[in-house]
Formats: sequence, structure tokens, C-alpha cells
Amino acid sequence: MRSLSRRSLLAAAGASLWALPTHAGAKAPRIVSLDYGLSSTLLSLGLAPVGIAGVADWGKWVVEPPLPPGVADVGDALMVNREALTALAPTLILSTPYLDSLTPMLETIAPVLRLSVYDASGGPVLPKAEAATRLLGDHLGRRAEAEAFLERADRHFDTCRAAVRAAGAPPVAVISFLDARHARIYTAPGLFDDTLGRIGMRNAWPRAGQYWGFDTIGIERLTEIDAPGAHLIALEPLPREALPTLSDSPIWSSLSFVRERRFAVLPITLMFGMVNEAMRFAGQMAEYARRVT
Repeated sequence: MRSLSRRSLLAAAGASLWALPTHAGAKAPRIVSLDYGLSSTLLSLGLAPVGIAGVADWGKWVVEPPLPPGVADVGDALMVNREALTALAPTLILSTPYLDSLTPMLETIAPVLRLSVYDASGGPVLPKAEAATRLLGDHLGRRAEAEAFLERADRHFDTCRAAVRAAGAPPVAVISFLDARHARIYTAPGLFDDTLGRIGMRNAWPRAGQYWGFDTIGIERLTEIDAPGAHLIALEPLPREALPTLSDSPIWSSLSFVRERRFAVLPITLMFGMVNEAMRFAGQMAEYARRVT
């Protein structure tokens, strides 16, 4: 049998990432999720929420797994539409520490399960996301589905790591432009930093950030990236004026990864996500490593 190429291995791994498990038995609970990461995890346990916060932006920020049709929108996470939420008659609401101010109101509608991934305790994010996945599976009687999902994630990370090793991937710094002069740069601890480490890529940004996994910097601070051969990755969406303005900037033009064409723009991955989002980012970075080396 002919061996698969690295591209074929990555494509085969990606094709099965978001195939949802089936689950026979008791009637599914009516769950509303106020966090994208928890919503995508719920889907990977074989349960579709009856409602989430921010339905309209799912395809912009999350993308994968696709959101099933018919999921209701309960408004912005911090400004939940109480009437819409009540009308869904949820049996469980999923929330996070970021939304603690809403808990007293939410508890008048349904029990609230608060799962913590991004909090002031700090530390690596990916293990917290895995732990939260297991807690969610336990709470819903779907521990087997949770373990199967995490095993699938591990296989995907291993495939990406093998591709990165074969490619001899360079160090990378990952940013999201806020405007032509400022960016979020993704740091340790953080989901992207953890994912890079899991697949054998080095984060070229030398400084730690806060527990959300990023720091906000002026573009001039990109000169602090001094890892030999480092590449700069910007995640979509980009402000319309960012690249045209930067093309006229002496600071930007002087950066080695700009001069030597070690700069690229990749599709969005949700920075405040969980395991699904780490999988998406890992696949994109492994494919990038294959393309540039």
C-alpha cells in the first residue's frame, strides 16, 4: 500500500474531527450555553444546545464544528435576552467565571453549570479545557463520549506533531491585529501557546501574558521577536486598513519576517476556546509548517 503524504494524513485527520457521536437512550436535556467553547464541546459529546449566545457570529469566530440548524439565539453573553432564554425552558445553562454577574438571574430560570477554563488561577489552558470536558461529560452522563472525544483530539495532535517534526517547523509568533498600530499577541499561558507546544512548535514571543493567553502590544514591539528564522502569523479577520497602512510603515518594513517573507495570514481560530478550537489551530499550524518548509 502506498504511504500517505503529510498533507493526506492531515486531511484524513481533519475529515473526522467534527463527526458528532450518536447517543441512544433518555431524552436529551434542553441545554443553553453562554460560551462558544462549551457549546462546541457540547456538540462533540453528541448534544446540540437548544440555544446559545451569539448564533449569528458562530461562523465568523468558531467555524468548526458547524452549528446545527434550529439553535436559538439568546443574545450577547453579557446581555442575555431573559425572555428568549425563559421561552426555551432550559433544563441546564452552561456558564463560565466571566459571566458570574449573571448567575443570580440565570438560576431563576434553570440550574447553572459553571465550568472554568480561563480564570485567575492561571496555568496551562489546554489541560483545563480537557478537565472541563470531562466534568461536562460527567454532569450529562456522557463520560464515555467525553473520553472518546479527547482520545480523538489526542490522535489529531499526534498527527499534527508528526507533520511538524517531518517539516522541521520554524518558531512562530501569532497575533490578531486590532488596528494598524496594535495587536494581540498570543502568549504563555494560553490555548494557542499550549497547542503549539503539544504539536512540537515553538512560540517565538518571549514574554508571558495574562490568563486569557494574550498581551496587547504596539506593532513596534514585534522587534522583540528575536528567535532565528521566526515566522509571524496573523489570524483573520484583519482590520481593513491594517496591511495597507503597515506597508508604508518603516518599522513594519524593517522587521526581518516581513523583509524575508516569513509573514502569513491564516483563518480565524477562537482564542477563548477549548479542545475543538485547539484542534483547529493545531491543524492549521501543521499545514502551514508543511507549506513553508
